[in-house]
Amino acid sequence: MEGRLTFLGTGTSMGVPTLGCDCAVCTSADPHDRRLRPSALLRWNEENSNGGRERAVVIDTGPDFREQALRAGLRRVDAVFYTHAHADHILGMDDLRPLSFVAFREGGPIPLYATAETAEVLERIYDYTFSPQATYPNRARVQLEPLAERNRIHGVEFLRVPVLHGGMKIAGFRFGNAAYLTDVSGIPEESFELLEGLEHLVLSALRHKPHPSHATVEQALGWSRRIGARHTWLTHIAHELGHEETNRALPDSVRLAYDGLTIPVSVSL
Repeated sequence: MEGRLTFLGTGTSMGVPTLGCDCAVCTSADPHDRRLRPSALLRWNEENSNGGRERAVVIDTGPDFREQALRAGLRRVDAVFYTHAHADHILGMDDLRPLSFVAFREGGPIPLYATAETAEVLERIYDYTFSPQATYPNRARVQLEPLAERNRIHGVEFLRVPVLHGGMKIAGFRFGNAAYLTDVSGIPEESFELLEGLEHLVLSALRHKPHPSHATVEQALGWSRRIGARHTWLTHIAHELGHEETNRALPDSVRLAYDGLTIPVSVSL
């Protein structure tokens, strides 16, 4: 079963351009150097006896989610998977509201798959949505679901891939022949086994200079070589990396992703 993975945002928590910065990348005229906060969208056509239907799963709803969804023409969401609870990954959750009304009319709330730690933060920030005492009539019709090791959504299995983000253990995801790993500073040994046989690897690479909770380009290249995916796409990119200049220095199998890029992936089990 074929799907399409769209990079809704490929920037860091501060985005690119970064407020107050006049560096070459922040002032670049190249649209590839404009990077919203990190998020991804997977679409596929579900195969069933009724002829199939397009399905859509979002990974992370950051502060730019509304703008990203409009640009992608997103009209419905079947589920959201959260990597972790930092602001640049969750603060657009409320923008699911109009999409959740559609989903609710069609059969139920949008499931939000999150670890217990991430769910606790979402419940605290969005008390008016999740509290049993919530009375806000237009609150998002969403429902928190525990993130299991394997999660199946309309015929596609989302495999949780544990990775490290500084001192935090966060979630990456594998679906079919592709995997999405953002905000990575380390990959546990057992997770490499979950990444065998990939066609497409999405991997964060902040910059060249070391950072305590994010991989450098050099670290990401080392993991890319070990995993051996045919294509590696770098995301969560800071304003130290210009798109064209950086791509010229990368191996042919590795490229910086950019906002709006869509790649074909196989999502079959």
